[in-house]
Amino acid sequence: MKRLPRLERAASAVRSIRSAKRSSEPQPECATPEAVEPEPGFLRLVNLLPDDLLRQALTHSSWVDHRTASYERLEFLGDSVLGLATASALYDRYPGREEGELARIKAFVVSRASCVQVSERLGVAQLILERPEASLQKRREAAKSPTVLGNVLEALIGASFIAHGYTRTARAVVDVFESQMAFAISGHVDHKTTLQELLALRGLHPTYRLVVEEGPPHARKFTSEVLISGEPYGQGMGKTIKMSEQLAAQEALARLGTKSVGD
Repeated sequence: MKRLPRLERAASAVRSIRSAKRSSEPQPECATPEAVEPEPGFLRLVNLLPDDLLRQALTHSSWVDHRTASYERLEFLGDSVLGLATASALYDRYPGREEGELARIKAFVVSRASCVQVSERLGVAQLILERPEASLQKRREAAKSPTVLGNVLEALIGASFIAHGYTRTARAVVDVFESQMAFAISGHVDHKTTLQELLALRGLHPTYRLVVEEGPPHARKFTSEVLISGEPYGQGMGKTIKMSEQLAAQEALARLGTKSVGD
């Protein structure tokens, strides 16, 4: 993979955390709550997951006899935790922003594209490769799949919620998605480009079509639709065709945040 060196560095960081944990013992007589429990990063919470929960979060449904033993249920839970943590952070940080603006930012932050980017940054692919539940070939295939990387990240969020509770998990999730949030807040999000890049990872590309043009010449309104593999995935209305396509792409990204192409 092109980004393997970066993933290896992330995996090395995880191993370093594990090593430090094994080599140090807490000192109850002098430790403060802050010293015993430093501000948790998401990788730290993953490292502290019970083995069975971590195993499930990294297990693809094709590797087990029953889908409930895979990451799918944890993914379902993690998707909701990610959405709530992001919405809560945006609500608290930006009291002057209207609902529509907050929804736009949240849609980008929790989109499948963002989850894939965060997964790559954290080295989730390397974690999948390290699990012994499937053959090396199957693990390699899973580690190369953007869809699986996004799903596993959400499953890890769900597992962290079960093991560590909402408050610690939400804090760590907001921290790890901070760059996505900052980028969306800047107002420079190009939804069409983001959607195109996400689909390119899967060998797909979006197509747009104008479905409605209405209003007088001085106040035209355009409605465009974006299709993926021939299926409509989003629709938007704007004062220009370009604006309507951007809104259609935004809706498609929000939809892809909760489902995969072809579902």
